[in-house]
Amino acid sequence: MAMGYDIIIAGGGLAGLTSAIHLSRAGLHVLVIEKHPFPRHKVCGEYISNEVLPYLQWLGADPAVLAPAQISRVLVSSAGGKTIEAPLPLGGFGISRYALDYFLQQQAVNNGCTIITATVTDIFYEDESFLVHTAGSGVFKARVVLGAYGKRAALDQRLSRDYVGEKSPWLAVKAHYAGDFPDGLVALHNFPGGYCGVSKIEDNKLNICYLVNYETFKRYKDPAIHRQEVLCSNVHLKKIFDNSRLLFEQPLTISQVSFAEKSKVENHILMIGDTAGLIHPLCGNGMAMAVHSAKIASEGVLRFFHGNGYTRQQLEADYIREWNRLFKGRMQTGRRLTELFLKDRLSMLLIRGLASVPALLPFIIKQTHGRPINV
Repeated sequence: MAMGYDIIIAGGGLAGLTSAIHLSRAGLHVLVIEKHPFPRHKVCGEYISNEVLPYLQWLGADPAVLAPAQISRVLVSSAGGKTIEAPLPLGGFGISRYALDYFLQQQAVNNGCTIITATVTDIFYEDESFLVHTAGSGVFKARVVLGAYGKRAALDQRLSRDYVGEKSPWLAVKAHYAGDFPDGLVALHNFPGGYCGVSKIEDNKLNICYLVNYETFKRYKDPAIHRQEVLCSNVHLKKIFDNSRLLFEQPLTISQVSFAEKSKVENHILMIGDTAGLIHPLCGNGMAMAVHSAKIASEGVLRFFHGNGYTRQQLEADYIREWNRLFKGRMQTGRRLTELFLKDRLSMLLIRGLASVPALLPFIIKQTHGRPINV
């Protein structure tokens, strides 16, 4: 017989763990199923906007205890090296997923969540409940399931999600480094075929994470050669790499990173975080969006469990509407910015134009960031 829970969350990343904390804090019986043990490094820009800080503090999960790097300015460069710098309207902080996810996992366990290491192989919905099948850990039952398993997984194919048939040309690479870099700054450096984010995280380490079109990468095959020949054609990236020491045995890579539009509800599963949609890293706000999506899903789930005639159909419709209200415009802005910045000549002209009207860059940043969350 399947073991029963109120909520099952498939995936223990940023969105999944935030939801687990929120829902267990409200007294619900929550199971998180995560295929990898904690803690672990993940390919991520590791910058998070202060817009979600009031919410994390309200949850009792203030990341200040992890001593993150405070970030207040952004610098953008074209592939040719032209730069523009501006203050970040809300500011943010740099924290590794290794530290943050583990911290959130501990908070969830302290709230009474059950977290198991297993792979979800299938999810079935019938008679107002779900059966969640795992490889090796059995079958679990719940009234609500949240999908928080990240950018791409075999489960997407099992659920026949529309976007899985589309091949993505994007490859992402990330590593931590020791080296000199200004405090308080996040830099976004363009290079032919991609762009790279650089900022400090805890312990004065550098996170360097970049996204590259596979067509421009495959002729080099080796990431080290590609980095030297292509990324370092941007003089700012060359200076950073020349004066930094790799702290990983080798950089982490993921392929088939998809920025296609994704359904927010699939077979009655509420999708949150990157599972609902991934913004281009050039916009630097995916982590905050993951946390915020967890909040709106959790609030809807609590309304559903409190009864008063609030149906599953209302829950799903309200979640989709609120997700679109908060994030759809950001996603569209992100796509347009990426199209501009990936064209070398256009990116150079854009940065020159921004330099002549300095107030434009903070305005553009606001289009990909939200307001501080009210709690």
